[in-house]
Amino acid sequence: MKSDIEIAQEAKMKPITEIAASLGLADEDVIPYGRYKAKINHRLIHKASKQGKMVLVTAISPTPAGEGKTTTSVGLADAMNALGKKTMLCLREPSLGPVFGVKGGAAGGGYAQVVPMEDINLHFTGDFHAIGAANNLLAAMLDNHIYQGNSLNIDPRRITWRRAVDMNDRQLRFITDGLGGRVNGVPREDGFDITVASEVMAVLCLASGISDLKARLARIVVGYTYDEKPVTAGQLGAAGAMAALLRDAIKPNLVQTLEGTPAFVHGGPFANIAHGCNSVTATCMALRLGEYAVTEAGFGADLGAEKFFDIKCRMSGLRPSAVVVVATVRALKHHGGAAKGELGEENLAALERGLPNLLRHVENIKEVYGLPCVVALNRFPTDTEAELSLVERRCRELGVNVALSEVWARGGEGGIELAREVVRLCEEPNDFRFAYPDELGIREKIEAVAKRVCRAGEVAFTGGAEKELRQLEALGFGALPVCMAKTQYSFSDDPAKLGAPEGFTLTVRRLKVSAGAGFIVALTGDIMTMPGLPKSPAAERIDVDETGRISGLF
Repeated sequence: MKSDIEIAQEAKMKPITEIAASLGLADEDVIPYGRYKAKINHRLIHKASKQGKMVLVTAISPTPAGEGKTTTSVGLADAMNALGKKTMLCLREPSLGPVFGVKGGAAGGGYAQVVPMEDINLHFTGDFHAIGAANNLLAAMLDNHIYQGNSLNIDPRRITWRRAVDMNDRQLRFITDGLGGRVNGVPREDGFDITVASEVMAVLCLASGISDLKARLARIVVGYTYDEKPVTAGQLGAAGAMAALLRDAIKPNLVQTLEGTPAFVHGGPFANIAHGCNSVTATCMALRLGEYAVTEAGFGADLGAEKFFDIKCRMSGLRPSAVVVVATVRALKHHGGAAKGELGEENLAALERGLPNLLRHVENIKEVYGLPCVVALNRFPTDTEAELSLVERRCRELGVNVALSEVWARGGEGGIELAREVVRLCEEPNDFRFAYPDELGIREKIEAVAKRVCRAGEVAFTGGAEKELRQLEALGFGALPVCMAKTQYSFSDDPAKLGAPEGFTLTVRRLKVSAGAGFIVALTGDIMTMPGLPKSPAAERIDVDETGRISGLF
């Protein structure tokens, strides 16, 4: 059996100019990055008049068994085009940290991939470098301001802006810098986040253009004064230079699937520590260039989909037409307590115990957000007919159809059943709504997500979080939506609570404002904004030969 990277390397790609021309894009709006990648003029979203239908792909709570959300998104877009529906694909960009850490790649899999796969998984068009550079320029200007006399009266003990690097590195979570005497800066405690957790990532993804980008960057809160007033990037004079670094990064990246479906891969991760959706510019452009736009949000529907609806859609005016919830029998058996090594064996009891995880995600999409949905069941050779029938029967009881997906093995052809159901759902009326209204306070918004989406019994705020809540509301940030930073493995804040726990206490240990992005981040449990590498990182298996051919990405 060929590996993902072998399949991708054997693909016959079309020149990206040909893909762009098929979308009706003018030459002056296409900026090629080599033969198979291009950036597209982001200002086009303000010129087009048509609006396609948006399909969101989300999933059950992730497990080591894998679910295949990106693979499903790619295969679905290919299948819809095969049905004669002009469809665009919108994905998030892979981050180097997870690629070299756990995932080994994030461009789909099998015969449902976006290409050039190696480029997408590595440096691509440099967007993440630009985000990291803008982030760290702000950090440098902040510390330089303090060194040069601190006219803004910034309290070094209350600096909230951290440096960023696009690599998992637990050693950098907490550091002390500015050591070595006066000429080397002012000593203080500091730390790094992974680049994709930077507020700059969210700002880039939510900005509608350069002017909006600059305005958002200027609003970023970097710390507080001795008298507890917020200090912004605008006050430091950093917004213009940061926007200059991001001038090209804001333009969506155009690539293609193995079957030639046009795909925007732009911004996005992670939904467990940030807002976890690709850029507004990419999604809006896809909707204006196609009849349908298939997009995805990170991790399970309690994370990525919730933030897609409650943050991205709320801010942009985007409205979905249908939702796909991705699951596998193997992953559901894991949620039901089956050991990883036993997932290939029929186990109806474990599947029955794990099904509530899928059913709750489906119920949330239908009842909390008022949207039609379909379950895409990624089929594995070890799945039995009894197991597949059980999933189908339980979903039908909720009024939701199940479509078997075989896009990994068969590409678009393996997603035709799913594509037909998605097209049908897009024609149905929906009653899309948010999980909470704008006028609620910060506490009430957090409780709405925790109780309505996650099924918590109560929400506990630490003493520090209570103080931060009062300060944020006093500073006028109470009207902002909330971004829940929570483990991806469970509805709760405890990664060990698999399946569909309910009635638990969700603990908010810290609150911080991302004023540029336009939301309040609620950190729960032991969630980290700088992941570490696993015992055996994917990097150990990634290599390149003397011809430049890369191996080990998957």
